[in-house]
Amino acid sequence: MYFVYILKCKDGSLYTGITTDVRRRFAEHSAGTGGRYTHSRKVVKILYTEKSKDRSTALKREARIKKMARVDKLYLIKTWKGI
Repeated sequence: MYFVYILKCKDGSLYTGITTDVRRRFAEHSAGTGGRYTHSRKVVKILYTEKSKDRSTALKREARIKKMARVDKLYLIKTWKGI
């Protein structure tokens, strides 16, 4: 099972990614080993997670979310019901 997730960074920006373990991935981002973007901006919290049946589906959903305007991402987060 894969998850698409959105993290809030210290500077207020949003980071979207995929993983098989959201908590582990958040810990990696928090430690500065999760990626270049989050290393420089420091993650604050997990705002959104969404289950995907496989990696391909998760990657496609991640790409769609990354193309969304910030206001649309915030609406997605606001209306999220949780895992």
